[in-house]
Amino acid sequence: MKKSELTFSALLVPVDFLMLIAACLSAYFLRFQTLVNLRPVIFEIPFSWYLRIIFLISSLGIIIFTFAGLYVINSSRKIIDEFAKIFLACSTGVMLLIVFIFFKRDFFSSRFIILAGWVLAITFVFLGRLFVHKIQKLLYKSGIGVHKVIIIGNEEVSRNITEEFKHNINLGYKIIDQIKDISIINKNYLESIKNKFFGIDEIISADSNLSKEKMLELLDFCFENHITFKYATDILGTQSTRVDINTISGIPIVEIKRSPLDGWGRIIKRGFDIIVSGLGLIILFPFFIILGLIIKLDSAGPIFVSLKRVGEGEKKFNLYKFRSMVKDAHLLKKDLMMYNERGDGPLFKMANDPRVTKFGAFIRQWSIDEFPQLFNVLKGEMSLVGPRPHEPEEVSQYKNHHKRLLNIKPGITGLAQISGRCDLKFEEEAKLDVYYIENWSLKLDLQILFKTPFVILAREAAY
Repeated sequence: MKKSELTFSALLVPVDFLMLIAACLSAYFLRFQTLVNLRPVIFEIPFSWYLRIIFLISSLGIIIFTFAGLYVINSSRKIIDEFAKIFLACSTGVMLLIVFIFFKRDFFSSRFIILAGWVLAITFVFLGRLFVHKIQKLLYKSGIGVHKVIIIGNEEVSRNITEEFKHNINLGYKIIDQIKDISIINKNYLESIKNKFFGIDEIISADSNLSKEKMLELLDFCFENHITFKYATDILGTQSTRVDINTISGIPIVEIKRSPLDGWGRIIKRGFDIIVSGLGLIILFPFFIILGLIIKLDSAGPIFVSLKRVGEGEKKFNLYKFRSMVKDAHLLKKDLMMYNERGDGPLFKMANDPRVTKFGAFIRQWSIDEFPQLFNVLKGEMSLVGPRPHEPEEVSQYKNHHKRLLNIKPGITGLAQISGRCDLKFEEEAKLDVYYIENWSLKLDLQILFKTPFVILAREAAY
């Protein structure tokens, strides 16, 4: 899922809200402020009271729009289908309002405003969405936010998809290669295309002659390189609960999602991260000052350390922590590798690491050293919940299936951390993190966050 798509999808919420407000205000001024009175005004509605009511009604309208599927990310949905959903959602809202007025007769007195508001809401919301979509399509024509896609196959299905993408720029796809000879397909060939065009966003397989083994090889390549994989219906004989089906030029296209986070899940998770991390930093600010003073008094060196880690899509970032080791501890790591207690994977763990300071051992035991990672969450480099962030040297030793851990942002805590902390073998930790990625939900995030303090208080395997 492209960032631009998420941005425009998120933008629809405030745009719809403003359009509903505008529709209600327009209905009010048509009734009470117009130069030509359609009907005599018998009962004047105070504007301040009306303003409070329309903010409430517009908020409820957004909830109705959500249930109507108006915020489901679907780039191939036609305008007429969107208008139908808007009409149905606005009509539902008006019907609920009428039912409410029926049972509470003194709530409202102008049938004209309700009728005008209904018509104007449908019109304004539709025009607002047309405007947003128009901007998005203009960006597509400039090459901004388009999906770089590879089409595999030389049959009629693949040719039809290719023609549709070439002639309908508004779909947001740019074909960087069409592989007609399926015999040349392998990971090295795809890797060369990816490097040549500075990345691939999607691979669409539309050749029924492609063997199942070759299809699974393609799927593995996409998972390892954070690429969306799609295939024409009935080509791949596999089942998945994480699928999304759209039609392009009348052809059903199935997308196997890497995680439920694709789409609105990502927006919800990011919004939750911003709110919680922002509040956490405000509340913990005095605590940070006290900890900083103790760290400075305990040993020489900075209060915070900035450590290189690998995040979503193999992007490197600086992870912030309270310093719990001696100054320049990373330079001593190579001399301690022979004492590594994690021989089952790429991670380095040592129970009695001599680099850890006296106060550092305390804050590590209680995971206090990780609090500054709230800055990483606020910046968008990490999430509150996710796989453990690993060092570039450790990631370089990943096996292919471990690269799935980089499909989402790493987290301060995660399923692996509450399931054994440092006692878990790397492969077990990876399996738990992959399970989290494939089965994400806000409910699961809340469960992990709720359990984390209890795991820390138990002080199990924290070093």
